[in-house]
Amino acid sequence: MRSDILALLAILLWSGLAPLGVALHHVPPFLLTGAGLLVGSMVALPLSGFRVHGWRVPFVTLAVGAGGLFGFHFLLFMALRHAPPVQANLVNYLWPLGMVLMAPLYQPGLRFEWRHVQAGVLGFAGAAIAILSPSTATMGHSPGFQIGYAYALGSAFVWASFSLLVKRLPRYPTAAVGGFCAVAGGLALICHAWFEPAVSLSMRDWLLLATLGLGPLGSAFFLWDAALKCGDPRRIGVLAFLTPLVSTLLLVWTHHQTLTIPLVLATMMIVGAIFWVSLPFRRAAQ
Repeated sequence: MRSDILALLAILLWSGLAPLGVALHHVPPFLLTGAGLLVGSMVALPLSGFRVHGWRVPFVTLAVGAGGLFGFHFLLFMALRHAPPVQANLVNYLWPLGMVLMAPLYQPGLRFEWRHVQAGVLGFAGAAIAILSPSTATMGHSPGFQIGYAYALGSAFVWASFSLLVKRLPRYPTAAVGGFCAVAGGLALICHAWFEPAVSLSMRDWLLLATLGLGPLGSAFFLWDAALKCGDPRRIGVLAFLTPLVSTLLLVWTHHQTLTIPLVLATMMIVGAIFWVSLPFRRAAQ
C-alpha cells in the first residue's frame, strides 16, 4: 500500500508535465529538460542533510540512473521531432506495459501472471483512447515517420528497463537520485548548446521552470524511486497508465474543453485495469 501511494504521488506530479510543457512550448526541449532536472536535483539536498556527498554511488549505479533519465528524454524529444506528437506520445506510453511484461525477466523472483498482462493491455488501451480522443488528437496519422516511432519505442524501453533495474542495483539512498538528475540535466544542457538556438527567458518562464523542476522533473523521480524499491513493479506499471489519463484531463480542463465520451471510457478502462490487478490481493486479505 505504501508503494501505491508513493507511485500515485509521482504519477500526479508527472501529469502536470503536459500543461507546464504547453505553457513553456517556446523553450527549446533540451534547455527545458536540463534546467528542470538541475532544479529537480536540489530536492535531494534536504534528503541528504544538505550534503552533496550523500549523492555518491558506484559508477554503474550512476550510469544506470543518469542514463535512464537522460536517455528517456533524449529519445522522446527525438521522437517528437520526427513523428506526429500525439502518436509518438502514445508509442512512448508503452513503457508501463513494458514494465508489466518484462518484470519477470529483470526480477527472477516474480512470476509471469496473466492477470498482470490482461490489466496492462486494458490499461494501455485506455491510455490510447485518452491520448487519441477528439479533444486532444488534433494531428492525424501521417505516413513515413518510422524513425520517429522507433525513437518513441526506444524511450519506452529505456524507462521501463530503468524502472525495473532499480531493485537489481546495489542498495542506494533515494537522495542519490539528485546525482542522477544533476548528471542527466548537465548532459541535456550540453545537447542544448550543440543542437538548439540560444534563447532569453522571462521571469515567468523561470518560475514555471522552477515549478517543473520541483515537481514533474524533480520530486516525482524521488517518489518513483522509493515506490519501486518497496513495491511490485507489475502493479506499479498498471498504476502508471493513470499518467496520460490525468494529464489529458488536465489539458481538457485548462483549455476549457468538454469532457468527451472517449475520455469517460478511457477512465473506466484504466480504473478497471487497476481494480483487476489489485483484486487478487484483496481476496487474499479477506
